[in-house]
Amino acid sequence: METKGLKVLVHASAFFAPFLVPFIVFLISEDKDVKRLSIQALLFQVVMGALLFISSLLVFVLIGIPLLIVVGLVGIIIPVLGIITALNDQHFSYPIVGSWYY
Repeated sequence: METKGLKVLVHASAFFAPFLVPFIVFLISEDKDVKRLSIQALLFQVVMGALLFISSLLVFVLIGIPLLIVVGLVGIIIPVLGIITALNDQHFSYPIVGSWYY
């Protein structure tokens, strides 16, 4: 499979297997850019999971409801933007964890 397809798969995996697919792609891919993207996607999903957990705990304090909505939207919009940029063969870095790993 070409790198464009692997990049789209890593971004789209946020909707069906957010931890497993980026990890497997990291292990099987030889392309440096695909490896970087899969690690970023995995870290992004871990951070989003932690934020969703924290915001669900804060629902009782009323700030959790807007935070849950914002984090949920970010968890949907960012992978879709990643899919679009991968289809256009453009460089994409996840905004939260993009600078953690290069």
